[in-house]
Amino acid sequence: MNSVKINRMSIARGLVAFCAALMLSLPLTLQAQEKGPVEVVRNNINAFMTKLEERESYYQENIDELKKEVDKSLESVADFRYIGASVMGSYFRNATPEQRSRFVDVFRQTLIDTYTKGLVTFDYDEIRVLENQSERRYDDQASVEMEVVANDGDVYPVSYTLRLSDGEWRVVNVIVNGINLGLTFRNQFDQAMRDNSRDYDAVIKGWSPDVGVEELEEGGNA
Repeated sequence: MNSVKINRMSIARGLVAFCAALMLSLPLTLQAQEKGPVEVVRNNINAFMTKLEERESYYQENIDELKKEVDKSLESVADFRYIGASVMGSYFRNATPEQRSRFVDVFRQTLIDTYTKGLVTFDYDEIRVLENQSERRYDDQASVEMEVVANDGDVYPVSYTLRLSDGEWRVVNVIVNGINLGLTFRNQFDQAMRDNSRDYDAVIKGWSPDVGVEELEEGGNA
């Protein structure tokens, strides 16, 4: 594999890592719930990225410290029980409560371990929350559209899906360049179940989130 291909793979993986880790790092605090989802996301992205940029060199050398920062934000941003059930799809109802809970824990930890480094390795010039957002069709669901501008000038559309739960907006999915990560992970779980003869414990033990680099580069339909 030549250096150009390796670099393209690094950029693509870094973009997914960056967007997924940023999703997990949005501290959507209770005090911010009085604002709409767009304003909440914009304010918190700006605050978090300022914090990250101020200590970028430190986090590059101390990735475990960044993982701790991401981990501390999880409880207030991501509805992992909802996400875990969505990723398991039709297999969720036949899983035991213990298996469901264990998958949620594994899914959460693998995202932290796999994607946190994207916050300090993906080179970008700008992150912008778009001024013109799609009108909400449901009171308890919202999409927030963004663009990530890479150093090479490429612009990647990003869409966060939020769900209002117990009075708080929580992120439940992210779409990067038209690739629905939630759906991608659900298909991955389904394939893993087929490959492992529907052995829940084996699939949970071996779970590792993955998104095809070529798929991300080509984009898709959300």
